[in-house]
Amino acid sequence: MTTTDSMPTPTPAQAPPGPVRSARSLARARKRQSVARFWREYRTHKGGMWGLAGLVLIALIALAAPQLVGADSESVTEAPGGPLESPSGEFPLGTDQFGRSVLALLVWGARVSLTVGLLAAFLCVAIGTVVGIVAGHFRGWYSTVLMRVTDWFLVMPTLVLAVALASVMDRSLWTIIIAIGVTTWPTTARLVRAQTLAVESRPYIERARALGGGHGHIMVRHVLPNVMPLVLAQTTLAISGAILSEATLAFLGLGDPTITSWGSMLQDARAAGAVSAGDWWYLAPPGIAIALVALAFTLCGRAIESVLNPKLGVAR
Repeated sequence: MTTTDSMPTPTPAQAPPGPVRSARSLARARKRQSVARFWREYRTHKGGMWGLAGLVLIALIALAAPQLVGADSESVTEAPGGPLESPSGEFPLGTDQFGRSVLALLVWGARVSLTVGLLAAFLCVAIGTVVGIVAGHFRGWYSTVLMRVTDWFLVMPTLVLAVALASVMDRSLWTIIIAIGVTTWPTTARLVRAQTLAVESRPYIERARALGGGHGHIMVRHVLPNVMPLVLAQTTLAISGAILSEATLAFLGLGDPTITSWGSMLQDARAAGAVSAGDWWYLAPPGIAIALVALAFTLCGRAIESVLNPKLGVAR
């Protein structure tokens, strides 16, 4: 009797499995999907798109300032025009008291104002996030002390505290950033603490504690990712406030006199008597620029907040 030694044909269930995706690749794929979903929702907000387009345009102008207006446009000794000339073909926005082009100063000022706004808002949100998460996670006297300090900063006028700090520190760009950042964080801390309390009441936090998760693990791996959407929306709103605060401090003469910003332009215009002389081309451009950038960041912040929290029902 003959036998045939043949191997059975593997069924699809017996076929070797394909490559298994790692947990890191799956996490990256989920992040890409989340970003794509966020962008699809954000594009439906007309105000947010207008604000984003304005910010991109202003950022490009600020980055290309040396190529657009020249690196020596801030120089007083090499000013190309006469003092306080009205707008003309050569100087579309006129000149300042030193004969420098107001348009060139406006372009250079965008760099400083945006830099101060971004860094001061980052410092403000960072302090507020840390204080809010710690106060919401730890109960008892830890939270009580942090909240009483936060309440003290809330009831004190922010501008007065910023002026006091800027007065006792060196007159530099970093002084303005620190003065704004350390006086405007309480609102963020309050919002983050409320969100932290809501997150820590969820069942998976109890499971993490039961499995041996420490305070640092719970705050960093569980609480922080859930409060980040709120932090992101608060950041965009804080930037506009920081730009306005920088303009106010510079207008009061507390900024760096060697750096051109929109606030320092307003202060120079006031010192040159542009208000009484009616030299509107020196006063109006920096004020309009500050208002437009603050409006653009506010529109972006409202759109982001609406996408991350659809229950708000922000008008599109």
